[in-house]
Amino acid sequence: MMAMLDKPGARAYRASQETREEDMMEQASANLDRVLVLEMVRVTEAAAIAASRLVGRGDEKAADAAAVEAMRMAFNDLYMDGTVVIGEGERDEAPMLYIGEKVGNAIGKGPRIDIALDPLEGTTITAKAGPNALAVLAIAEEGGLLNAPDVYMDKLAVGPGYPDGVIDLNRSVRDNVAAVAAAKGVDPHEIMVCVLDRPRHEKLIAELRAIGCGIMLIPDGDVAGVIATTDPETNIDIYMGSGGAPEGVLACAALRCVGGQFKGRLLFRNEDERQRARKWGITDFDKIYDLTDMAKGDCIFAATGVTDGSLLDGVKRLPGGKLTTESVVMRASTGTVRWVKGEHRIDAEAN
Repeated sequence: MMAMLDKPGARAYRASQETREEDMMEQASANLDRVLVLEMVRVTEAAAIAASRLVGRGDEKAADAAAVEAMRMAFNDLYMDGTVVIGEGERDEAPMLYIGEKVGNAIGKGPRIDIALDPLEGTTITAKAGPNALAVLAIAEEGGLLNAPDVYMDKLAVGPGYPDGVIDLNRSVRDNVAAVAAAKGVDPHEIMVCVLDRPRHEKLIAELRAIGCGIMLIPDGDVAGVIATTDPETNIDIYMGSGGAPEGVLACAALRCVGGQFKGRLLFRNEDERQRARKWGITDFDKIYDLTDMAKGDCIFAATGVTDGSLLDGVKRLPGGKLTTESVVMRASTGTVRWVKGEHRIDAEAN
């Protein structure tokens, strides 16, 4: 995510997130029991700890595989009937946590939960010991998360506090920046936009430079990039550009919890990708997806830091056979945001 963002800013963000207590539980899903909120932290902790052993080792695939296996084992300890709807790929592409895989120890009898996951968001930065690698997941009631195919998605996001419709994918880059600037009461050149640093974004970056606004280029991790728009201390006003559609679902689950707006449109490079979308029930290839199209109803978002970042600290191995983790877990129905510090014994890392 955002290597340039300062840690004090993230801390201030945490302090600013007032939690609404669980007396709003009548609005919450019966299936998403409050116990599952902290259980999701256990799952992301397990994945982060497993991946942390391979930080800086230069092996992206090994780090990802370790996180995937640990996350799957943690899911299978939970009383639920879970289905992976956003995962590591289709069944013939992924050995585990593939799309459609059932997880949990109560298949057919436990609460039916849809799961979106990225056991290691930032495989390259983990291999290089870079900042802001995360283990991430979101859960919702069955049918609550968009079955997004593994294709690119054009994304546009802002944080809370803006009038509805302030962003629109049918508008130009200049018009979207101008609309956000007007709503914020500043000039367009004072807006800061977060963009993935990719060759495909050369034209977008040139348009933003012509406007004169600031650009924060991030090397990886567009889930965290979208979430950054919700934190005033990051100075990021807008997230723009294309990235994976599955990551868009994860980001929307987080925005549902803390507020913000999101617009997304699937991008297809060939007929094979359109066929993949049809397989998941998508027939309108030009549809613009809103926040609630991507993640609806009650949902829970959880993330644990793998390497140090501006949102979360990474896994730390300490003398005496201990390690520490830092996580965040959010719930849409209550607006609760919890920051969780964990201390683990190395001989019992999965607990």
